Parts: sequence; structure tokens; C-alpha cells
Amino acid sequence: MPTSLPRWLVVLLALLTALLLYFAFWPVPIRPLAWESQASPGYAGAHAANTRLANLQKINIGQESGPEHIAMGKDGKLYAAVSSGAILRMNPDGSELSTFVKTDGRVLGFDFDAQGNMIAANEVRGLLSVTPAGEVTVLADKVGDQPIRFADAVVVAKSGKIYMSDASTRFAPKDWGGSFEASVLDILEQSATGRILEFDPATKAIRIVAKGLSFANGIALSANERQIFVAETGRYRVWRIDVNASDLDVRQTSGMSGATHIVLPNLPGYPDNLMRGLPTKDGKPTLWVGLAKPRSALVDKMAGKPWMRTLTLRLPRFLWPIPPKYGHVISFTEDGTILADLQDPSGTYPETTGVLETTDKLYVQSLHAGHIGWMKKP
Repeated sequence: MPTSLPRWLVVLLALLTALLLYFAFWPVPIRPLAWESQASPGYAGAHAANTRLANLQKINIGQESGPEHIAMGKDGKLYAAVSSGAILRMNPDGSELSTFVKTDGRVLGFDFDAQGNMIAANEVRGLLSVTPAGEVTVLADKVGDQPIRFADAVVVAKSGKIYMSDASTRFAPKDWGGSFEASVLDILEQSATGRILEFDPATKAIRIVAKGLSFANGIALSANERQIFVAETGRYRVWRIDVNASDLDVRQTSGMSGATHIVLPNLPGYPDNLMRGLPTKDGKPTLWVGLAKPRSALVDKMAGKPWMRTLTLRLPRFLWPIPPKYGHVISFTEDGTILADLQDPSGTYPETTGVLETTDKLYVQSLHAGHIGWMKKP
């Protein structure tokens, strides 16, 4: 008679079989697509490693955290959208801190219209208008019969038209534990469903300007307001897109001519918010972009291997390839010339999403920091 296997070995084989079946077949929320990632430029050239962003001074924001977007209001006050969903208001030095409004969901970006109303991108509710008295109105939460799943950044033109990024039509923050978690899923999937929307308050009409972006994030208008600058987080680049484009799929363009142009290709990190800076001494318009995280060599290697990204999501979350904290903000002209590159390799001020530039200060935004960081202008 054949000898039976020891009980411990049977149990071990069963566990190994179950583990193998788990990693091979356990369902995950993404349907990853292959894409081609350029080799990372690393921290060299215009992006040479430095510590120019280290030792930021702090503005206390109480028990709040995550000043994701900061802007100056028409009233001269500093406004900051934080992770609790509140919008904070304070003097430029941080004094007289108060809660301006809570909009029932996190605001990821905002701007002000000519009447002084705050126009906000709420990750849960869509495009909002907030009066100076704090009254909230939903301007748009759908495009046709399709919901706006991930309202991210917003800018108001002199014409009154409003432009907003809908970062992903696949992953809504309310369904996946928040904006950071949803962004990770979208970037790992690489289905590139992000889009740029235009809302006309005069007619209430909303339309798609451009689509096919791998996590459409920060946006800003050119100085002449004929183009929209867009941070495509998942592909490490910044676009310039004709404001009059209609339902333009950027995947079908070269990104170098016509209605689109890639002004910052192949960045060393994930670009987040875009904000207009002050002109140079010779009058050239400028912008700031924050890199929320450095690139991951492992993520780049998985670009052409969708099955590896599927496998990644079956690992415990602490094993996901989330890059380390690294502070990094960049100033550039509209043609893509780098003017300033400020870094903090220690990541003491984490997830730097953008910069508000005033005549004498740089206010640095963050997805998770417990205060507002600022420095005197270099």
C-alpha cells in the first residue's frame, strides 16, 4: 500500500495551492492596459538634485491637513482646500484662521469668478459655485447622462467660461476610499479616461474639450487664454491644448503640433496642480507645477506588462509600489523652458502638489501635510 503523506505536508500543499490560485485569479478592480514609458530622466540637467525646497516655514492650520490647493481670493485672503472637505480662510501670514465653508466632499481645486464666487471642483459632487457668504450651488455633475466621477482642478476664464479636469471616468474617490487611492488605481490601469470639460455659466452647457488623458490633473489657462495647460499625471507630462478643441482624443495626436503640444515631456515625477506664476522680468508668462511623487522604476518597468500590475493589487497594500516622499516644484515658461527647480529629497513636506506665487512668497501645496509650507522667493 502507498504511504500517505504527512498531515503537515498536506496542509502546506493546500495552503500553497490556495495562495497560487489567489494570485492567479483573485479579482481586482483594474483592467490594466500596456503602454510605453520613456526612460526616466532622473535628477539631472534642469532637474539636478538640490535642497532648495527644504526647511519651509510653516503656517498652522489647526487640526486640518492636506492643503491640496491654495489660492488668493478677491478679498486678499488666503484660501486652502484641506482633506476634511473644508475650505480654510486666513490672512496671507496665516493669522485669523477660520473655516470658510464645507462643501460635503473634498475640494481638490478652485478658482474665483469675476463676481468673487469660488468655483470649486469637488471630488464627490462635481463643479460647485460658492458665494462669498458661503452658499453652495452645484453647477454641473454630469456630461450628458455620464457622471463627473473625479472633479479635480478648475480655472475660470475672463469670458466667464469654466474649465475643469475630470481626472478619471473609471475610478471615483467616493467608491475607493479617497482621491489618492482612486488615483493609484487609475494610474496602474492606464486606460486613460481623463478629460477636460468646459462649462458655460451663461447657457449652462457643458462639453468635452479633450479626452484620453492618463489621470487628467492640474489645469491652467495660457496668458492669452487660447490654450489650456494640463498635467497628465499618469504619463509624467504637461500638455498645451487648444481651448476651442472639441472632444479631442489626445491619444490620436502627436502631441507636438496642431491643437496639442507636450510642453513638459517625461518629467522625473508625477505632475499634479498647475498654477500661473508671475511674469519674468522680460514679461514672459510663467506657470508652476508640483510633482506629488517621484517616479518608480518598478512602475515604469511594468508599463508593458499589464499582468504584473494586476498581480500588484493582489499584494498587501504596504507592498504596493508607492514611491517615497519627495518635495519637488518646478517653474516654467509657456514654451516649456524650466526657470526654477526646487527640491527636498527628505520629503519633510510631503506630496508637493503645487505652488501659489505672490510678489514675495511661494506658498507650497500638499496632499497630506499638516500645515502650509512657504518660503521667501529665491
